[in-house]
Amino acid sequence: MNLELYQFSSTTVLLLLAAFYGGTYLITTFIKKGQEDTDAFMVSNHSVGFGMGAASMTATWIWAASFYAAATSGYTYGVSGPLHYGLWGALMILFIYPFGRRFRALAPNAHTLGEVIHARHGSSSQLILAFSNLLGSIISLMVNFTAAGALVSVLSPLSFQTGVIIAGVGVLSYTLWSGFRASVLTDFAQLIALMAIAVVIIPAVLFAMGGPAEVMNGFDQLTAEQANLFSTEAILHQGAPYFVAVLAYAIGNQTISQRLFAVNEKHIKPTFLTATLGYGAIVIGLGMIGLMALTNGVEPLNGDMNNLIPQMVSSYLPPVFIGLFFILVIGSLSSTADSDLSALSAIVMADVYGKNIARGKADPKRMLFIGRLTMIVATMLGIVFASFSLDILVMLVFVGALWGAIVFPVIASCFWSRVTNRAFTTSVLAALVLFCVARFELLEMTGAVALLFELLASIGGGVVIGLMAFGFLGQRIGFAAGIVAGLALMVFATGFLREYTVLLSSLVAYGVSTLVCVVMSLMEKQQFDFDLIKQRVGNYDDRFDAPAATAAIKSTHLAKES
Repeated sequence: MNLELYQFSSTTVLLLLAAFYGGTYLITTFIKKGQEDTDAFMVSNHSVGFGMGAASMTATWIWAASFYAAATSGYTYGVSGPLHYGLWGALMILFIYPFGRRFRALAPNAHTLGEVIHARHGSSSQLILAFSNLLGSIISLMVNFTAAGALVSVLSPLSFQTGVIIAGVGVLSYTLWSGFRASVLTDFAQLIALMAIAVVIIPAVLFAMGGPAEVMNGFDQLTAEQANLFSTEAILHQGAPYFVAVLAYAIGNQTISQRLFAVNEKHIKPTFLTATLGYGAIVIGLGMIGLMALTNGVEPLNGDMNNLIPQMVSSYLPPVFIGLFFILVIGSLSSTADSDLSALSAIVMADVYGKNIARGKADPKRMLFIGRLTMIVATMLGIVFASFSLDILVMLVFVGALWGAIVFPVIASCFWSRVTNRAFTTSVLAALVLFCVARFELLEMTGAVALLFELLASIGGGVVIGLMAFGFLGQRIGFAAGIVAGLALMVFATGFLREYTVLLSSLVAYGVSTLVCVVMSLMEKQQFDFDLIKQRVGNYDDRFDAPAATAAIKSTHLAKES
């Protein structure tokens, strides 16, 4: 079945965009300060409440790709597709919780995870983490601007570039002055709108198609794998690679760790649990639209899967609902884009300027200037890269590998006193090299070479399971689960894992970084004192005010003495 797309006039789309970004800007004027401070700009002074924190976390992770990828997964893999995308994505938020509590305990006043690693190891390890975060946030920014341009060009006569520029300028306008505080506040408002619209649109499409009975009738058109909730094909191609990426994205992405350090410490647990449930419910629901399209025999327009949701909404709903859908997507991509801008500014302010240029003598006013300048430059780069319509898949693969390679060294550095800076950097670089060999098939995956990589991947699989068990159930169960899972993979996965390149290479990154990091750390005799991290990571405004405060105290003493 071929469904056409509805188109608004240029004026209507411009008015919708003006209403969305104008309204969002007005919301931020309520929190605008005449004199912003650096800690508020980066992490809201570590005092974000439960409701705001959970809403911000949920809105940040529901980005443009969540719409299109969830629907694509439902359309491609049938009944299990939405679960394999939405469920694992939701767990991505949950899995950082136990490790996040450790990060906060080590450095209550941190702004980035890079600051913790700098206090633990020094500059080289921290800059690896900062570089991966910068690259990931720029790519995310570009993807969201690209989605805005594509949506505007599909639903109106306006050009792709017009949509990209309006989205970039709109997001920058309300984020530039108040930074992270503006991002959290607008995330809250955007999530309320997202949930309200999603609750209306998804059932509306279902009943416009003919209701649940019509969807059930369409199950006859599904293949055996698509009709199977436990489809092996869906697990190996979609579920397992995404599951492996869960920890990598949770640890490597500054937008999550920034909220971890921003939320009031006593609200961390309910915040992460609520965000997990909220993300899972909304994204699995969006994936069901793809399943509806599959059961109804809909063909993606021009063969592009990204057209599935716009096609379904355009064909089954009146223009008012299409307008709501337009706002829904613009809101979701904007909430992630403003989080990316806040993350990028915090990384440059704290990791680059604060730790490596100012070296502990950071000027808060200069930090704020650098943070805002970073937002402007990042927006320009995002607009330019989005306009080039670059192939983002290769860049996403590279960033995913980098994040996968740093997961074990980062976590081990926060729990095990023997991990050294040399072990951290060497293990990440070694893992990245071998990941590239496997992912881009630089060596032919046959014979002994394939077997070697499958064994490394098996270790990586054991590491993933072990870390997750360790986070929630403790050290002994974590070790036991990791060893059992690794041995099981060595027995059952060797011989066929080589056929699944994405999964193999992702697991290799985990396995190699763990192996190298553990062996090199055992060869050293260092015993790090974790209490030093708390002493080395603090609030920048307090430090700036310290001399003035000291001078004031001295003046008071002098006045009393005289």
